[in-house]
Amino acid sequence: MMFLRKSSNVTQVLLRRCRVPARTAITFAPPPVDKPVGYWLLGCGGLVAGMVSVGGLTRLTRSGLSMTDWKLQGSLPPATKEDWEAEFERYKQFPEWEQRKSMSLDEFKTIYWWEYGHRMFGRVVGVAFCAPLVYFGMQGRLRGLEPRLAALLGLGATQGLVGWWMVRSGLDESARASPREIRVSPYRLATHLGLAFSTYSLLVWTSLDVLSPARPTAIPTALKPLAVASATLVFATALSGAFVAGNDAGRAFNTFPKMDGHWVPPDLLALSPVYRNFGENAATVQFDHRLLALASTCAVGALALAPKPASLPPAFTLASTAAGGLLLAQVSLGVATLLLYVPVPLAATHQLGSLALLTATLCAAHALKATPGAYKITASALALALPLSALTGLALDLPASLPGGEHFWLGGC
Repeated sequence: MMFLRKSSNVTQVLLRRCRVPARTAITFAPPPVDKPVGYWLLGCGGLVAGMVSVGGLTRLTRSGLSMTDWKLQGSLPPATKEDWEAEFERYKQFPEWEQRKSMSLDEFKTIYWWEYGHRMFGRVVGVAFCAPLVYFGMQGRLRGLEPRLAALLGLGATQGLVGWWMVRSGLDESARASPREIRVSPYRLATHLGLAFSTYSLLVWTSLDVLSPARPTAIPTALKPLAVASATLVFATALSGAFVAGNDAGRAFNTFPKMDGHWVPPDLLALSPVYRNFGENAATVQFDHRLLALASTCAVGALALAPKPASLPPAFTLASTAAGGLLLAQVSLGVATLLLYVPVPLAATHQLGSLALLTATLCAAHALKATPGAYKITASALALALPLSALTGLALDLPASLPGGEHFWLGGC
């Protein structure tokens, strides 16, 4: 007892001399918050979301094949009537013109501006990311973020190349004789969209790490995996939507909840080899999208309705509740888009809704992040999405790219 009393006296003397209150000595100090850096990353995420939206509208208006070349530095648009006529003549040299011969020069200008705007928007995003990156880096304010910022830089640089790789699949000369509507490869479209969603997710997660560092807290065992599962399923559902779009499958089976009277469409595995059905069969890709949407509904719904003890971070309660509301809106938009035969405004809003729902689930998962180093797993997974999605798209697309191979992406099944 005498020893403990002396130890207590010594501790109190030391604390008084250091002029630090006893309560402060045992408080966990969170890492410093650099709001300008966090808001910069969050703003870049918003720009990427806008880029995804413009890209969706470019596809929905069938504008993606209007520009038949690609330059890294970009180029000025046609300025005179002669320039426009020359650009129109270049467009006529490619297969899509065979199916759109009634198009006037003014109509061509409309689709050209959509594609041109999409490409230039991408360059704006690049400048908005790179210029502050250099500025903050020179000030030494990005320590600890270098791996993720390097991954983001790689994702952004690759996205333009992947976009052109995708467009090239719709400009192939072998498509000229096809009776089907000419479209880009669904595999390449899914790769392009997957990279965009990966970039967006990494930007949002990193900005949250900067603006709201994780603090140790007691978390119910089931909530954290449920939040991660919700975000993962929403991401996968959005990615499956790229295959629906790439096969124009939204204009088939325009009934709900059944698909033309069937719970499981009879032509689910009609193509051979079997793997082709999951990328090229309109029935299969829409069925997959419905199943993933159902799984996302269950996961996000459970997350939104789960009991929320007072010990949970308020950010989680807000994000999970928002996810529940966004889920209802997104499901309603999806069903309406299908039943109304894919009107452009609804389809574009549905795509943007997937980003909003993904954002809410990411925020919920981040709010439950218990350890400061947990971001490494998420960051690594998102960074791996770049080579994996590109390699997967290339591998699945390769048989159609070989001499004599059938170009499966020319139409739905």
